[in-house]
Amino acid sequence: MKQQKHGQDCVAARWKSSKGISVKDESAKGMRRGIAALLCLWIVLTATLAAVEKQTATLVAVARQTEIPTTAEGLPETLASTERQTDTPTTGTRLRVMSWNVENLFDTVHDEGFSDEEFLPGSPRRWTSRRYRQKLSDIAQVVATVSGDGGMVDLLGLCEVENDSVLTMLTRRSPLRQLGYRYVMTHCRDRRGIDVALLYQPARFKLLEYRSVATGSEQYGLRPTRDLLYAKGLVRRAMGIDTLHVVVVHLPSRAGGMDGDKNRRIAAQRLWQLTDSIDGSGGMIVVMGDFNAGGSDVIFRGKGRLRLTDSKTGRGTYSFRGYWQWLDHILVSETMGAVGPAETVAYPWLLEENKTYGGDMPRRTFRGPTYHGGVSDHLPVVLDIDM
Repeated sequence: MKQQKHGQDCVAARWKSSKGISVKDESAKGMRRGIAALLCLWIVLTATLAAVEKQTATLVAVARQTEIPTTAEGLPETLASTERQTDTPTTGTRLRVMSWNVENLFDTVHDEGFSDEEFLPGSPRRWTSRRYRQKLSDIAQVVATVSGDGGMVDLLGLCEVENDSVLTMLTRRSPLRQLGYRYVMTHCRDRRGIDVALLYQPARFKLLEYRSVATGSEQYGLRPTRDLLYAKGLVRRAMGIDTLHVVVVHLPSRAGGMDGDKNRRIAAQRLWQLTDSIDGSGGMIVVMGDFNAGGSDVIFRGKGRLRLTDSKTGRGTYSFRGYWQWLDHILVSETMGAVGPAETVAYPWLLEENKTYGGDMPRRTFRGPTYHGGVSDHLPVVLDIDM
């Protein structure tokens, strides 16, 4: 074998010599190809770093415009040093509230006891780390853009988030980390393992307490559903510091037929019991989330002195067979100042053409089992409250 290989090498050497190709020429060509490959890699890395720096600079600029003090490294002080946080919320002329169902924000790891198998790398959906990180980045981009357009989003209610891992990635390891959000969330027994969460700016909302509130659906023989998230904190108003009560909800959908409708009405009844008890003790109330029902639905008859803030013009938050509906709402107590109306966030990259029914619709992450690359099947809703 060695003699055969030696003979092949000799034949190759004689052929190259006959063509005027020397061993040195071959070596030089190989070196040039290696240098060219390294140069291409350097160009790609340089472009990637430039894009990351540009995105980071944009988010830091948003933070500075909204009067969040930053450190020398460009990080908000509320994130870089918990020891320097103030005991009282900072002054602001308004409170900006945003609610968004982010549609199946799962990580790529199975949670024991929950049916999240369809959002794993080996599932038919092929929910990979790359797709997961892209969705986190897209959500961060929307929140940062809303904050840049009209001021920092102070309170952000999210629906369909899986667990603490997801929220940690979003607030600490996505581009959103530059804005210094903290979060609280529920940990309920929903069969898919999805919860609701509240992201907040600690400089504007000083958290005092929070808890999950069960809806009690299991007492009626129904499947467990998402808990309500209750949070209590201090905010500064023109007249001084006041207490703000926040509730984030994701009521059951109509997909379960009569049981789904009954489950939603039970959850809504528990919500109004909670807000009535808060209203009796004083303080301001904000309720937000995905109600899976329009503002004229029967479930809102029990809202008491809370008022819906839905805009009367423009599209809703969810499109069903070409018809836009308001399924996501923000309600506030009558004791609050000038409010809204709430408006949907409809950036072009959140929408796509509805080729079946005409018009447009939210560009969702999946269409059936096929990855579609959008952010969510719901649009965010934003409300400004005069403080």
